[in-house]
Amino acid sequence: MAFLSYLINGISLGAVYAIIALGYTMVYGIAKMLNFAHGDVIMVGCYTVFSVVSMMHLPVWLGILLSIVVCTVLGVTIEAVAYRPLRQASSSLTVLITAIGVSYLLQNLALLIFGANTKAFTSVVPIKAVKIGDKLTITGETIVTVLACIIIMIVLTLFVNRTKAGRAMLAVSEDKGAAQLMGINVNRTISLTFAIGSALAAVAGVLLCSAYPSLTPYTGSMPGIKAFVAAVFGGIGSIPGAFIGGIILGIIENLSKAYISSQLADAIVFMVLIIVLMVKPTGILGKKIQEKV
Repeated sequence: MAFLSYLINGISLGAVYAIIALGYTMVYGIAKMLNFAHGDVIMVGCYTVFSVVSMMHLPVWLGILLSIVVCTVLGVTIEAVAYRPLRQASSSLTVLITAIGVSYLLQNLALLIFGANTKAFTSVVPIKAVKIGDKLTITGETIVTVLACIIIMIVLTLFVNRTKAGRAMLAVSEDKGAAQLMGINVNRTISLTFAIGSALAAVAGVLLCSAYPSLTPYTGSMPGIKAFVAAVFGGIGSIPGAFIGGIILGIIENLSKAYISSQLADAIVFMVLIIVLMVKPTGILGKKIQEKV
């Protein structure tokens, strides 16, 4: 029964990683860049909910809605101000360094506004825990997180494959120049991608802080890195891959903490990633790309 409890908690944690990883994989799949400030957008979303609910004492639904709006606007602004001018840069390292700079900027702004002290985050999930037998308890946060992850993945897959905007994203991911010649607004499509990814970051942040109720300016850093690992693990650029990678990563991390060592859990996660990439460099669902020279 203890193993089942650890497994369920791992799936819940993995679902959070999967939601964050979906944002990573969309941005990389379409814009071909790694937004390492994504984890700090999560932190901004958490502080928005904290400010609205705990400090202003306004309804929870309003806090969640404002969090999604703030993160969406922030994501689009970051793309327009920091990344778009560098889209034609000769080296991808330029964009990577800029993303790291944006990450530190958001962290330090949070330090200035809210301070370095840990804030107690109140769970926004109204569902009560479900007891199965005498020893197994599934929290409301776990239920909502897993359901939200599944729904988001299904809706996102349908959006990309069935809508005009989604097909425009696929076209831009294949060839930006050809997509532009076909009348697709590349800048608008990439901005939409950042908007969706940042909105997902807000949802993931709320769920993460509800399950682990503490908040600091560095709250999004490690989950952001692990979600990137999950995206690579599943095959970066693949929406189902991000989902599978996130769930597997959460299970490995939680079982490692329970049965091996809580201090070595992160090392084990990265070690498993290295082994998987040695066997299948493109990740679980990644596709090989042939480049003409």
